[in-house]
Amino acid sequence: MNSAPATTADPAALATTYFRAWQDKDFITLRSILADDVTFRGPLGTADDADTCIQGLRGMAQIMTDIVIHKRFVDGPDVLTWFDVHTSIAPPCPTVNWSHTKNGKITTIRVTFDARELATAMGR
Repeated sequence: MNSAPATTADPAALATTYFRAWQDKDFITLRSILADDVTFRGPLGTADDADTCIQGLRGMAQIMTDIVIHKRFVDGPDVLTWFDVHTSIAPPCPTVNWSHTKNGKITTIRVTFDARELATAMGR
């Protein structure tokens, strides 16, 4: 499923688009809301540009079966999303994602979760 690129500057809407596109494996839309120089930091990987970030999200999407969002907090250009990521290889993993937005794009993504079970299942 490929959607039209997002053009909103609303941080909450960008976060909603990010998670919906990732879950739907709609990487065209997902790429459209990331700044070219987006940085990603998480327990299982890092990225310093949008294409590398998309590559990592594609990899995770291969094992991801669902995303269950429990809470979203918006503070100006910053959005925290608390969710469970469900995968085909490990139990659901409680996760928090912090996204910083600027000029209608996500510029920073920081993710934290207990990666032990997922990393073990991935052979890391």
